[in-house]
Amino acid sequence: MLNLMYITKRPEIARIAEDAGVDWIFVDMEFIGKDCRQGGLDTVQNHHTVEDVANIKAALSKAKVLVRVNPIHDQMADYPSSEDEIEAVIKAGADIVMLPYFKTVAEVERFISIVGGRAKVCLLMETTEAASLLEQIVKMPGIDMIHIGLNDMHLALKMKFMFQLLADGSVDKWTGIIRKTGIKYGFGGLASLDGGAVPGRMILKEHYRIGSKMVIVSRAFCNTEKITDLNEVKEIFNNGIKAIREQESEMSAMSQEDFINNHKAVCEAVDKIVKG
Repeated sequence: MLNLMYITKRPEIARIAEDAGVDWIFVDMEFIGKDCRQGGLDTVQNHHTVEDVANIKAALSKAKVLVRVNPIHDQMADYPSSEDEIEAVIKAGADIVMLPYFKTVAEVERFISIVGGRAKVCLLMETTEAASLLEQIVKMPGIDMIHIGLNDMHLALKMKFMFQLLADGSVDKWTGIIRKTGIKYGFGGLASLDGGAVPGRMILKEHYRIGSKMVIVSRAFCNTEKITDLNEVKEIFNNGIKAIREQESEMSAMSQEDFINNHKAVCEAVDKIVKG
């Protein structure tokens, strides 16, 4: 089954997600350069802290803590270097550390060296430069998993909709390169099974067709900025995660033809959205 991730810095939400069956709680410290890339778009721009990492770690009993740090950077006037930032999040309890928005092999090498085997290494491939270097990057020792970031990648490619990368074969091409190495991989986010511009049920089937091992349970699944009643949040998580797991069990009996037909339906849905 897929490793499900949910982004939050709130311990009470993290516990609800963990109890419902979310595997990794995602603490998001990335902010450097993000506003320039995504300014004006309806995207989540968090600025979690090392203290948030520690608080989430203390709140959990079985879920892993994944921390997205900032892109590789040197010390700035008001913020520590990548070395100091990563050191701090590992000490605070990060089980998995994610490197976003990298563009060079040197950045990946520096990241792996800083982590030093003390946590799992996850690369967030979301630039065209990283995609062009993928065959070289996957040969590097010390990479545990690679997540393909559809949001920034589709922006970089000047596409209208992030799931165009599923429809045009890009995700298949990239995951095909990663698959040969045995590195775990995943892509994008998942709304509720019947929600999202392309229903989550269809996207979930794409994860299984492609061999994905991880996905972010998105803001559209449960937006805790708008839903403030914790009982309602708990109900959404319990029902929603249960539905995802039940769908996964059903997919184990699906044929390759079933997945191909679903992929065609995804392509048609994406085409309508882009043209619309």
